[in-house]
Amino acid sequence: MNQKNEDTLDQTLIKLVQTKEPTSVQQLVDLTKSESIFVSEQTILQHILRLERQGKLTLKEPLTQTPPKLSTYLKTGETTWYWITIIIATATALTVFTIPENSKQLIYIRNILGTIFVLFLPGYSLIKLLFPKKQIDNIERAALSIGMSLALVPMMGLIIYYTTWGIETIPTTLSLLTLTIIFATAAIIREHLTKTK
Repeated sequence: MNQKNEDTLDQTLIKLVQTKEPTSVQQLVDLTKSESIFVSEQTILQHILRLERQGKLTLKEPLTQTPPKLSTYLKTGETTWYWITIIIATATALTVFTIPENSKQLIYIRNILGTIFVLFLPGYSLIKLLFPKKQIDNIERAALSIGMSLALVPMMGLIIYYTTWGIETIPTTLSLLTLTIIFATAAIIREHLTKTK
């Protein structure tokens, strides 16, 4: 390797450290290879060591971040889904208890919220619990949420049927609200734990 090529490699290494800020030698080697420099990895490593000894090159160590507490994490934008789920579920329960069935103007609000509450929220909360990371896209998550809700709600109805309350509006609403809140809270805790790892 002639002097001109060695100087070019040195300049490339210094430029990559300044612009890309790699945190390890391997990252710097990979970045150098991606710059279309046809030099062996051994040669790149020798240049890195020489530049470090001369003080022309220093790699930054990765900063170890302390994971946020759950209370802090709940205030971030990543938990918006959790708060929307809780608000819709609670608002639906409130409309069921406060808006009478014969109210012509407000019954539409109750029906729309009730549809979301029954056909989407229980399954969505469970899917978020099962897949805390973005392993599936939004369309798959929505389809799975509806399918899971269609499976969960009849099972919940069957369980309630054999209790002393029977299938009535109040126990059904309260049980679905409880189920949704439990799944959503477990999901947000699991999501937080996966972020801290």
